[in-house]
Amino acid sequence: MTLPSDQTLQKIQFYVTSSYNCGYLPNQLAQSLIASPQHLIDADAYSDLIQLGFRRSGKFAYRPHCEHCQECIPVRIVLQDFISSRSQKRAHKLHKQLTTAILPVAFHHEHYALYANYQKLRHPNDLADLDKKPTDDDAEQYQNFLCQTNVESVLIEFRDKGQLKMVSVIDIVRDGISAVYTFYDATDTKASYGTYNVLWQINWAKQLNLPYLYLGYLIKESKKMAYKQKFSPQEKLINGEWIK
Repeated sequence: MTLPSDQTLQKIQFYVTSSYNCGYLPNQLAQSLIASPQHLIDADAYSDLIQLGFRRSGKFAYRPHCEHCQECIPVRIVLQDFISSRSQKRAHKLHKQLTTAILPVAFHHEHYALYANYQKLRHPNDLADLDKKPTDDDAEQYQNFLCQTNVESVLIEFRDKGQLKMVSVIDIVRDGISAVYTFYDATDTKASYGTYNVLWQINWAKQLNLPYLYLGYLIKESKKMAYKQKFSPQEKLINGEWIK
């Protein structure tokens, strides 16, 4: 792996995790490359790492490092060239009444309740999960995942007439913003919250005069991740180079 010549990055070490079940492709084992130690991965270091395909989960910076699979492709939207499709324009119009608030990253019980319900409805491991109540361990996992950061991060609330509908965690890096995670009211089956959220982030990044929106990994064979190819033009990180 080639790294920039930045002195801080030269102090960072990288290790490969043991194999674990892939969360996106069935019957696949995955491994990750972890950047360490955490305290060295500040906003500047992470701005370099994200250009190398890394992402953030809590205070961990990682990227896929699977021996026999290359399906996870880092993608970023080229904002100056982005044009909304008809369906995306409809989604934006459908939710234009949503109000937003930008907050520091922190734990909020209201956010966690929305997150827990979103996970239960959109990402159940099995049917038994539909009756499963959140536990203290689940809340701790949420806090470790979304309420801890050592880079420049914000929470975005989206409300409809005061009612919380969606929350996004966003990192701000040197050349763009990075969509860390978004969850929303999954009981509203007629909504297009996910599409609206990406469009909102595109507009916000433009207001910040930043050139890219980092969307994480495109995995064409995963329904959870394939939606990202609907936003174009975008660049993909292939063999260490960002290409259209």
